[in-house]
This record gives sequence, structure tokens and C-alpha cells, in this order.
Amino acid sequence: MAGGGGKIDYIFKVVLIGDSAVGKSQILSRFARNEFTIDSKATIGVEFQTRTVVIQHKSVKAQIWDTAGQERYRAVTSAYYRGALGAMLVYDITKRQSFDHVARWLEELRGHADKNLVVMLVGNKTDLEDQRAVSMEDAKEFAQNEGLFFLETSALDATNVESAFLTTLTEIFNIMNKKNLTSEDQENGDAPNLSGKKVLIPGPAQVIPQNKLCCKSS
Repeated sequence: MAGGGGKIDYIFKVVLIGDSAVGKSQILSRFARNEFTIDSKATIGVEFQTRTVVIQHKSVKAQIWDTAGQERYRAVTSAYYRGALGAMLVYDITKRQSFDHVARWLEELRGHADKNLVVMLVGNKTDLEDQRAVSMEDAKEFAQNEGLFFLETSALDATNVESAFLTTLTEIFNIMNKKNLTSEDQENGDAPNLSGKKVLIPGPAQVIPQNKLCCKSS
């Protein structure tokens, strides 16, 4: 899925948010560089990485902003929500408190970001299943109620990390495509005919097991 050094068709800004130590930096490192560091340090402020992927024959550059989870950086990081088209809201499946804080993160995100923002709820650290403190059912229910996508991941063994990012980027791509088609129709004097039309993108972003992914139908 990695793109070459040629023309970039789209640039999508995605933010990673959630409590400190839930594995946001590790998820990003796994997606951007396919790396995992056991003794990684807490993010200070905001860090930034990119990766280019190909969606429906278009080159999409993902600009991914990894925000600090500590309370003292809150005023700084919220400014980075502006202009984001997607967000990965991460919690640790072994820390119930990190899941309990998800609603607050989501409220803050929606207060600063675009109303069409694509949000993926991510339950990280599935490699620690024996220490699980948040059931998949609880997370699915929250995701369905809030209209979020949902996946559980492990940055350590790379489970679903690629799928989580590609699903988010593909959904942004669909929204942008619909916006472009609608504006073209309006410019040509035609009525938009996109009601009920679903754009399917072939590839990994579509092959997530249904029991692992929730999204609220509109």
C-alpha cells in the first residue's frame, strides 16, 4: 500500500488522541515505520509523522499528529485538532480508566474539529488479553452510540494497526470524493445524485471482520 515518490493526490491530517501511556506513539510508529520500541518515552506536546498510501489508484499522504495525553499539554494539543479530517481515539484495554476518559476526549475533539471528522475508536494492547479490563462489547456499544468506527489493536504484534489507519483514511477519501462530485454536479447545474450511493474501495481497508468493526449507519 505504500506510495512512491510521485505525485500526491490528497493530503489528510489525522490526529491520535487519548490518555497517556495507552500506546498512541507505538501505534503511529508501527504504521509509519513498522517499528515498535519497548521503552518508548511519553510524548511531549505533539509529534508528527507521515506515510503515503494508495487508495483507489490515488496517492494519499497521511499527516499523522501524535498528541500528548497528559493534562498539562491539553491546551497545546487541542489546537492541533483544527484541520484534522480523521482521529484515532485510543484507550488501553487493560486500563479501565483510559476507556472511561474516552467520552471526554471525544467531546473535546468534536468541540475543535470539523463536523465531518472520521473517528476510529481503538482499543490497544490486545497482546495483554489476560489483563483485559475493558470488554469488546462495552467498546462496541460506545462506538455504535457515538457513530464511531471501532477496532482492537496491538502495536506490539501489529494486529489491526494497518487496518485501523487504512479504514480511517479510506472513509475520509470517500467523504472527500463525495464532496468533490457534489460540487462538480452543482457547478454543472445538475442535481447531486449521491443519495444512498456507497463507494467501496478495494484492498485491506475493506477486509476487517464485521465483529471487530462498528459504525453507526446514518
